[in-house]
Amino acid sequence: MAFLVLPVAGLLIKTPWRQLPQLLAADDAATALRLSLQCASLATLASVILGVPLAWLLARTRLPGRRFIRALVTVPLILPPVAAGLALLLVFGRNGLLGPELLNWFGISLPFTTSGVVVAETFVALPFLVISVEAALRANDPSLEEAAATCGATRWQTFRLVTLPLVGPGIAAGAILAWARALGEFGATITFAGNFPGTTQTMPLAVYLALEQDPQSAIALSVVLLVVSVLVLAMLRERWLGVSVRP
Repeated sequence: MAFLVLPVAGLLIKTPWRQLPQLLAADDAATALRLSLQCASLATLASVILGVPLAWLLARTRLPGRRFIRALVTVPLILPPVAAGLALLLVFGRNGLLGPELLNWFGISLPFTTSGVVVAETFVALPFLVISVEAALRANDPSLEEAAATCGATRWQTFRLVTLPLVGPGIAAGAILAWARALGEFGATITFAGNFPGTTQTMPLAVYLALEQDPQSAIALSVVLLVVSVLVLAMLRERWLGVSVRP
């Protein structure tokens, strides 16, 4: 317990509470905070759009190679973030597999841009949503969807009116986890998108940079990330997952 609690306690003890509003209101800190919230929210939205259909395929269909696909989904969970950023660079970079086509056909260049930050965060956050939604789908009785089909509902109506309400808590929990993971992403972001203030410098990157130049600002930003982590944990346990802690 001491090993787990003391680092957090040390961060809170060393926090300059009186100067905290001033430190967070500084231009660099405020910009990093705004960029982090914006990119994490966009990455979460992309994860929901891509992850819910994928989770449904894994849970409700007999797709050939389903186990292999599920294994591929979990790869970003175990892949070192720096390696994930390098992999994205080798695919979407100007000399990558798809980078030249994206640039020539659509005029899109992802590396070292704000869009690149969203792509990197989506890559590492998407598995959290897929796993959460797939687990929620497997936990629900498919006979309810079959009953809706026997009543004449189309597949889209069944999915919209029956499946989505049933797995709503799972989608919410997965979205919260994905958002928290995207907000705290460092390695893939700095490798694929770089560390440019106002463009790609998110809060974790700002903490890393401020640690060498302004330790007080680094502590202040770290406290914000700590508060976000605690809020995410509270939302998951008390509201969406329905877990209550009793003595």
